[in-house]
Amino acid sequence: MNHKTALTYPYSSKRNVTYGKNGMVATSQPLAAQAGLDILKKGGNAVDAAIAAAAALTVVEPTSNGIGSDAFALVWIKDKLHGLNASGQAPQKLSIEELKSQGVEEIPKFGFTPVTVPGAPAAWAELSEKFGKLSLKEALAPAVCYAREGYPLSPTLASFWNRAADVFKEQLNGEEFHAWFETFVPGGKVPDVGEIWKSEGHAFTLEKIGETNAASFYSGELADKIDACSKKHNGFIRKEDLEAFSPEWVNPVSVNYKGYDVWEIPPNGQGIIALMALNMLKKETFQTRESEKTYHRQIEAMKLAFADGEKYITEEKHMSQSVSDLLSEDYAEKRSSKIGEEALYPEAGEPSSSGTVYLAAADGEGNMVSFIQSNYMGFGSGIVVPGTGISLQNRGHNFSMNPEDDNALEPGKRTYHTIIPGFLTKDNQPVGPFGVMGGFMQPQGHMQVVMNTIDFGLNPQSALDAPRWQWMGKKNVLLEQTVPNHIAHALSARGHDVQVTHQSGNFGRGQIIWRDPVTGVLAGGTESRTDGSIAVY
Repeated sequence: MNHKTALTYPYSSKRNVTYGKNGMVATSQPLAAQAGLDILKKGGNAVDAAIAAAAALTVVEPTSNGIGSDAFALVWIKDKLHGLNASGQAPQKLSIEELKSQGVEEIPKFGFTPVTVPGAPAAWAELSEKFGKLSLKEALAPAVCYAREGYPLSPTLASFWNRAADVFKEQLNGEEFHAWFETFVPGGKVPDVGEIWKSEGHAFTLEKIGETNAASFYSGELADKIDACSKKHNGFIRKEDLEAFSPEWVNPVSVNYKGYDVWEIPPNGQGIIALMALNMLKKETFQTRESEKTYHRQIEAMKLAFADGEKYITEEKHMSQSVSDLLSEDYAEKRSSKIGEEALYPEAGEPSSSGTVYLAAADGEGNMVSFIQSNYMGFGSGIVVPGTGISLQNRGHNFSMNPEDDNALEPGKRTYHTIIPGFLTKDNQPVGPFGVMGGFMQPQGHMQVVMNTIDFGLNPQSALDAPRWQWMGKKNVLLEQTVPNHIAHALSARGHDVQVTHQSGNFGRGQIIWRDPVTGVLAGGTESRTDGSIAVY
């Protein structure tokens, strides 16, 4: 793989590749990347840096994640790839029967009903304890500082913040949402670009998590506050649910794509969708990226993979089909044989947008981390536990209310999860972490970034800057405005319902760090569609 490969297509990369050797942190917010770098310079490793950046992102990008988020991680350390699933289960009091007895036929987006156990604080603590060099308190210190002293909003952040506030003002009217407005719309005013925002509640909570290695969040003072808030507003989550939670170390799953192993977290995450799509295409040769054949075959493979994902993905022990069967060579050939010259009309759910942060970190010792955490749909449930800054996620919205479905809601069950970290290896050696955040765009972004890298030889920055597409369900395809017009017309002629948009936020936000196996030099790319940044030394 050539890190220096230049673009040869009718668009230009907005940024150059960033190189470094001693350490690198790539995130969607400059302050979070800097937090990770500060920890590296204090003697931390890539794991400590990833924790620092993740915690900082709950403060400097609350539009996409929070202290009440879930998280997943892929960690290359000690010559092995480790997977961590820190997505929380449904509360024991939450069931299909209970909701239907209350007249609820579909799990709502907002309020306490869709709140499942947050896993992010436990992920930070688990990673720190198992692989970190510094204490969790030290790793969280930059985030505490940002929360207490404040920081100025960047442009993309301010835009998402304002958009979310408009939606919440219209839809969230109950008393349970007051703390959200007090926290994120202080004095009734949405923060502007360049305006300082701070939250003592965030600082207080992050300090408690750091001092107790997250025990306060799951069994102590913070757990009591979550429990009391839930009871007051007739929520389902209880302290007992928090006490019962622990993150799970899992074996990552992979497919070999043209000599490279592409790794994802196994279900309940949707990373398997990217792997299934790549598996369908790995025997094909693509001469050029900007061709109707390339776009058409990618889109059709992704549709088929999503159809399977919609039907089967949930917590792995509840799946009616095994992961190994879904990723088998025979099944990939059966599915790829369905790709013809015209657009398919598969049976699958309709993808939607989400709020997520993804980061990549690497150090000079060869350790590398692919980390992702998220609320859901931006700020999540709209519930903030008063005085804590804990913005609770709404992942339970993805459960099915049909008892016959694999992903049917059950007490203590993990739901189908959209957030997925990715990792690339070759010949059992690390190439590096990658990810593209953004709801159901994520596996689509993963496939496109991997193919940009392997099939078309693009460097990390160019692989991220290249035009993207997103399948939106049925035959609907959304194209970024930088996709050449002749391809849009050709796809339409093949039966795709094509829409071109200038709103780049629809196409996810990614980060990449590749490591040269000989020199150890790190090459990074960051998302030009947001306030992406790489901190390096």
